[in-house]
Amino acid sequence: MRELTERELVEGCQREDRRCQEILYARYARRMYAVCLRYARHQLEAQDLMQEGFIRVFDKLHGFRMEGSLEGWVRRIMVHTCINHYRKKAFQNERFGLEHVPDEPVEPLALERLGQEELLTLVSGLPDGYRMVFNLYAIEGFDHAEIAAMIGCGESTSRSQLAKARRMLQQRLGEHVASDPHERKASHR
Repeated sequence: MRELTERELVEGCQREDRRCQEILYARYARRMYAVCLRYARHQLEAQDLMQEGFIRVFDKLHGFRMEGSLEGWVRRIMVHTCINHYRKKAFQNERFGLEHVPDEPVEPLALERLGQEELLTLVSGLPDGYRMVFNLYAIEGFDHAEIAAMIGCGESTSRSQLAKARRMLQQRLGEHVASDPHERKASHR
């Protein structure tokens, strides 16, 4: 059996063909879970966000005009689902006293030894507001004006949240390096 094209898949889903809906979900679920995981505090929340996102995908699929990739369109819906979840929780004005965290450079070796999963864990440990802005700016590529409009804050708040997220990541990365026995051996040579 041949693989369905994006057009066939979209048209089938618009007709509410259950098989097409299952194929669309199977095709994009892993990648969209990864997107949701970056915004969520834990795996269960990411699963809930992904489920809510796919419900929105199927509800809005009638409006997909076959301009651009289906995956990109689904990804935007997932990101906006995460943003809406964040807005409901109203963590826009988080303050954790990170002003005292020094801006120390991170050793290049630390980044080389840090795996994707470890980095994801460090990012997922950020407070919700910091994580949201960091993901939107550093990973999704939005600018501060776009982020401010999406989450309902000022551009200066977006910049501040990003700066604090970076400082917190630097601090945690420094702690991670200090606790890594391989890194301690390398630094004592």
